[in-house]
Amino acid sequence: MIRGKFITLEGCEGVGKSTNLEFIRDYLQSHKIPLIVTREPGGTPVAEQIRTLLLDHTNEAFSEQAELLLMFAARSQHIKHVIRPALNAGKWVLCDRFTDATYAYQGGGRRMDIHTIESLEQLVQGTLRPDLTLLLDAPVEIGMKRARQRGQLDRFELEKISFFESVRRAYLLQAELNPQRIKVINANQALADVHLMIMEILQRILP
Repeated sequence: MIRGKFITLEGCEGVGKSTNLEFIRDYLQSHKIPLIVTREPGGTPVAEQIRTLLLDHTNEAFSEQAELLLMFAARSQHIKHVIRPALNAGKWVLCDRFTDATYAYQGGGRRMDIHTIESLEQLVQGTLRPDLTLLLDAPVEIGMKRARQRGQLDRFELEKISFFESVRRAYLLQAELNPQRIKVINANQALADVHLMIMEILQRILP
C-alpha cells in the first residue's frame, strides 16, 4: 500500500482558507484521489472539544504554556485517530492548519520559545511532516477586514493587528526555512488567479 500524501493549508485570518480548501478538495477528487478533509485544532471528538475551549473568548485567560500544550494535545489525538490511519490506508489528507500555525501563532504571535515548540513537535509527531503546505498570504489589514465581515470573532481573531503582523512574519519565516515544502500563494489577488497558482502546485504531486 502506497502511503497517502499529507497536504496542509495555512494563513492568517481572512486569507480565504475555507474557500480554497473546498477548491483543493474538489480538484483532488476530480483526479480520483482518495481524500479526507480535516482541521486543526480539531478533527476528532476530543480535539474538537479542545478547539471549543481554545476559541471561546468568554473563558478565563489561558497561560501561553496552557494554550501551546492544548494545541499539541489536540494534535496528538488528531494524528493518532485520523491522520496516520488515513495516510497508512493510502488516502490523502487535506488539513486546515497544522504545526506551522503553532510556530506562527504561539511562536510568532505569543513570542514563545521556538525550541519548546520544536521539542513538542518531535514528541507528538515523530517523523510525521506534511508533504506540501500551501501558505495563503495577504496583508494583515486586508485579511482582518474580511474576517470582521464574517461575523462574531473568536478569541484569536480579537487580538491586536500587531499580533497578526507577528504571525504573518513567522509564517513567512517558516516558508523561507522550508522552501521545498511550503509554497507561498499571494491571496491578495483575484480568486481565479489564486486557484490557478494552487492547481500549478498540485499538478507537481499528482500521481
